Amino acid sequence: MARKYFGTDGIRGKVGDFPITPDFVLKLGWAAGRVLAEEGEGKVIIGKDTRISGYMFESALEAGLSAAGIDVVLTGPMPTPAIAYLTRTFNGQAGIVISASHNPFYDNGIKFFAGDGTKLSDEVELKIEALLGSEIDVVDSQSLGKVTRMDDAAGRYIEYCKGSTSQQLDLRGMKIVIDAGHGATYQVGPAVFRELGADVIAMGTSPDGVNINEGAGSTKPEGMAARVKETGADLGIAFDGDGDRVIMVDDKGEIVDGDQLLFIIAMDRHARGILKGGVVGTLMTNLGMEKALEVAGIPFARANVGDRYVNELLVANDWQLGGESSGHIICRDASTTGDGIVAALKVLKAMQTSGRSLSELVGAITLYPQIMINVRVQNKRDTDTIPGIVEAVRKAEEDMAGKGRVLLR
Repeated sequence: MARKYFGTDGIRGKVGDFPITPDFVLKLGWAAGRVLAEEGEGKVIIGKDTRISGYMFESALEAGLSAAGIDVVLTGPMPTPAIAYLTRTFNGQAGIVISASHNPFYDNGIKFFAGDGTKLSDEVELKIEALLGSEIDVVDSQSLGKVTRMDDAAGRYIEYCKGSTSQQLDLRGMKIVIDAGHGATYQVGPAVFRELGADVIAMGTSPDGVNINEGAGSTKPEGMAARVKETGADLGIAFDGDGDRVIMVDDKGEIVDGDQLLFIIAMDRHARGILKGGVVGTLMTNLGMEKALEVAGIPFARANVGDRYVNELLVANDWQLGGESSGHIICRDASTTGDGIVAALKVLKAMQTSGRSLSELVGAITLYPQIMINVRVQNKRDTDTIPGIVEAVRKAEEDMAGKGRVLLR
């Protein structure tokens, strides 16, 4: 059975346009609460990023869950991976994040985590969707869910991040530019690196509800690159709106993308003999990374685009490390989902272990030139069923003789 509302990463869209409306989100909260109530008593952890509509949807979810008899714990603005972690360690039945990730402020979305901090199963999502067409029935007053706030959520997550490397990093003597993109990491991001001893130059840490991802963060790292060069910083670290992506800038002011960061982490683990299995990328992963891993003797596999699919393939292969070019990096030995702060710390660990700068570590991988073209079509067809296209792709890849590839999706 196909899902009507849930995509690969929850439900997302423009605020005010169905289904990103307060009445639908209230119903969504109730439907999720009803499904969770069937599994027994528990609580749901709710976090959000900094966009202005988060207040509205937080209240709607809170009301719907309470009507279904589910207790709610509110964290306020926190990165998506923090909610996955807190749901797991706070014994929550589920976690909910109100965020549209790297999208503009006028978009928003709802994504769910299961009690173990992983994405909800298709089965549970379908159960929730099945109830969305029903009228809301409220539990008896004595059974209504209660709502509390987790005042120490930031502190809990900061300590988790600091402890995510095998030995706590000592960043004293390092100057680091942190760009939070006016998003969910605006407090915890700079705090983690300061507490580890770094001299932090923070930018993108003044959210006003509408400036999230605006000319800043991991999707717009050029400003951070300029700041690294003008301040003589050792490197820069940029997060997206909900903190599950990271892009870095090296000591020369050059942007280091998700493929390069994933390669650095993989090579560090390989050198230390702690890389379990291989590395998972996606259909969009640069061919240069695949070739560089091949030279190092590290297995590589491609999943469909989306961190959900990366994680599924990691679990299937019993591997620990995977990610996307956009900076979603999953280290399964530390986190159940992509975590920008944790991934950045893993890169710093690689620098500390090797005694090399970020630019030196990046020099070990050569990315292939890559271009993406969007083509509008009247009818979407499986291109593998169109003989002319299949032959054209075959001929192009034959001409590149293993030094290039063609992807149609």
